[in-house]
Amino acid sequence: MIYALAALLGILQGVTEFLPISSTAHLLIASQLIGFSDPGGVFTVMIQLGSIVAVMWLYRAKLAAVVRGLPSDPEARRFVVMLVVAVIPALVAGALLSDFVKRVLYESPRAIASAFIIGGLVMLWVERRRPRPVIGNAEQTPTSRAFGIGLFQTLALLPGVSRSGSTIVGGMLMGLDRAAAAEFSFFLAMPTMAAAFAHDLIEVRHQLTTDRALEIAIGFVMAFLASLAVVRPFLRFVGRSGFAPFAWYRIVTGILIFGAVAVGLL
Repeated sequence: MIYALAALLGILQGVTEFLPISSTAHLLIASQLIGFSDPGGVFTVMIQLGSIVAVMWLYRAKLAAVVRGLPSDPEARRFVVMLVVAVIPALVAGALLSDFVKRVLYESPRAIASAFIIGGLVMLWVERRRPRPVIGNAEQTPTSRAFGIGLFQTLALLPGVSRSGSTIVGGMLMGLDRAAAAEFSFFLAMPTMAAAFAHDLIEVRHQLTTDRALEIAIGFVMAFLASLAVVRPFLRFVGRSGFAPFAWYRIVTGILIFGAVAVGLL
């Protein structure tokens, strides 16, 4: 049974990581509902690596071109500078606040539910009131706008806000069209998630034990496969339909979490 639960949570991680609906909140709530024990958060930390590897695999050609072009290609260097500028706010905020957020807010289903609902309402507002898009290619995002998106990403420290959701909203407010904002969030996910994984791995390294290796491996593989399956269809979907369906999902889910708290399930 423990391996079935590990597979289920791995799929949940992979599906929700790159959608604007907060993978962290889904894992926290689902683990409570199904009674999955994750001492020290080791399992959660390790399966996130599956999603990181998946998005790097999907963009492997782009990453290889950037690495090859760094010595001579101005566009490759500009791409790297764009991501470095965008990731700095999250690194600073994470260093200052992540311990407090994990200790206090991760244990509060009400805080998660509130973040779901508020995030959904903000997403609906941005869909209707956002400025006219002026950038249709995520790779051509100016560094000043990339930094602005990076500031929005810091909101994702709060469980339920969603890293991809905050960067997508920030991207649209910075003048990116829907698909470009979503793709920028994938680009930014690579350094952000890698840094967060490295930080968390250092914290839990002493709790990595061989008796949980198979459980972690199953979760990792399922997260990798689920992320591979989600990213491309998500880009096509938002290009056609926008983010309103995800906003309504967030609002309904937030209400259901409040209901689960009220009846004692959480």
